[in-house]
Amino acid sequence: MTAIRSTLDNTGEEYAAAAAAMADKLAEVQLEADKAVGGGGPKYVERHRKRGKLLARERIELLIDEDSPFLELCTFAAWGSDFPVGGNVVAGIGVIEGVECMIVANDPTSRGGASNPWTVKKIFRINEICEQNRLPMISLVESAGADLPTQKEVFVPGGRLFRDLTRASAAGIPTVALVFGNSTAGGAYIPGMSDHVVMIKEQSKVFLGGPPLVKMATGEDSDDESLGGAEMHARKSGLADYLAQDEQDAIRLGRAIVKRLNWQKKGPAPRADYADPLYPEEDLLGIVPDDLKIPFDPREVIARLVDGSDFDEFKGLYGSSLVTGWAELHGYPVGILANAQGVLFSEEAQKAAQFIQLANRANTPLLFLHNTTGYMVGKEYEQGGIIKHGAMMINAVSNSKVPHLSLLMGASYGAGHYGMCGRAYDPRFLFAWPSAKSAVMGPAQLAGVISIVSRASAESRGLPFDEEADAGMRALVEAQIEAESLPLFMSGRVYDDGIIDPRDTRTVLGLCLSAIATAPIEGAANFGVFRM
Repeated sequence: MTAIRSTLDNTGEEYAAAAAAMADKLAEVQLEADKAVGGGGPKYVERHRKRGKLLARERIELLIDEDSPFLELCTFAAWGSDFPVGGNVVAGIGVIEGVECMIVANDPTSRGGASNPWTVKKIFRINEICEQNRLPMISLVESAGADLPTQKEVFVPGGRLFRDLTRASAAGIPTVALVFGNSTAGGAYIPGMSDHVVMIKEQSKVFLGGPPLVKMATGEDSDDESLGGAEMHARKSGLADYLAQDEQDAIRLGRAIVKRLNWQKKGPAPRADYADPLYPEEDLLGIVPDDLKIPFDPREVIARLVDGSDFDEFKGLYGSSLVTGWAELHGYPVGILANAQGVLFSEEAQKAAQFIQLANRANTPLLFLHNTTGYMVGKEYEQGGIIKHGAMMINAVSNSKVPHLSLLMGASYGAGHYGMCGRAYDPRFLFAWPSAKSAVMGPAQLAGVISIVSRASAESRGLPFDEEADAGMRALVEAQIEAESLPLFMSGRVYDDGIIDPRDTRTVLGLCLSAIATAPIEGAANFGVFRM
């Protein structure tokens, strides 16, 4: 055993201050999560219940195996926009009859479950996860279709949703649609393009155009049942493969379909006899300081995440502001890259590139723990080759084929965000702690750069420089960048897959590693040219 020896003082003032700040951030995040869970609000939830229908999360709870976890994803999509938090859809990974599946459920209490621009963006991300990790897709459908007032932002890109369904089917990834209510217009193509379809008698309605549209288009008078009812689709059109008597029966049929898929994982099985970390997960609340300029040792985080706190550090004496090494998490092998002092120098970049190559040689997934202000700048470092060394690290990340997981713990600024496998580099999953911040650079630095450029511009034109206006500009820019770097802002734009409680990190990462193992895990055979 090479277990990490923790030196964390969880009784000290610094720890207490950091834990208190984290508790405040968690409370703020929970308030926004409650909005997503609340759907359209008490009025519409009550109306939905009076119709004898289950809520979206209740349907999911009945669908997944009893007492099994559900890893909800992109909960905060649309936060900070004019649309409801969550994007009118609930999505995540759950286990059905022992099979890990992606489940997507329209929330009909929120604007009828209509698809707005953020619904579309969220489901794009969900479909990407399905494709990368070979997860069966289960759609719980009840949607009014596109949000018509914003159709200009939904219609053109939204067609990709249906393309993704058919491509999943072509790739051998099962797609199942359980229709719980109206599935209108574009929404009709979800069951239309799914491999298996369940509809509910006298409840499911699937049509390209409802009675009002048909009347306007053709002059024909029709009713819901004859136009798109479940029995019609089961007996005449053939769109329904199974006719359920009620919602519970539809869920039973959905579980039976998954059971008969004969679905097999293609990745490695985890070690069965792994040990829990030596230190309590509760400690994770106070490791990251409220002021991200204060460094912290990521080994304290690793010690509370990996099996037995056992970590074989790689190149421990070289490039010390980046910690790299090997461990197991819930029995799955992982390579870990964790920022220690924030800045990435040439040594850290070269160390990372070699480590990523080794992980690909060993077919080992990589976990990136972010707390970086980016690559070092300055004459000495430019002359020493920081550009080519940073490029080497980004090259390795870009061309690595083993699955990547990213966790934003603290700062994730500049090209360091890229080198540590930010969203643009396609990590299989990316989560953030409430303490995280991400932007092109820190607020004060960005405002300062703008100020310096403005001052130089004024001097070059022989104009006086307005110091008062400059101070006001800096304050406004700092406030803007601070607001735009916070995790709720980033999560609202689906730049991560969710904000998680630090104490849940080990569980969340374990669920992700298990989902990843549904697909084969194979490292890269080739990388781009490393500029040496």
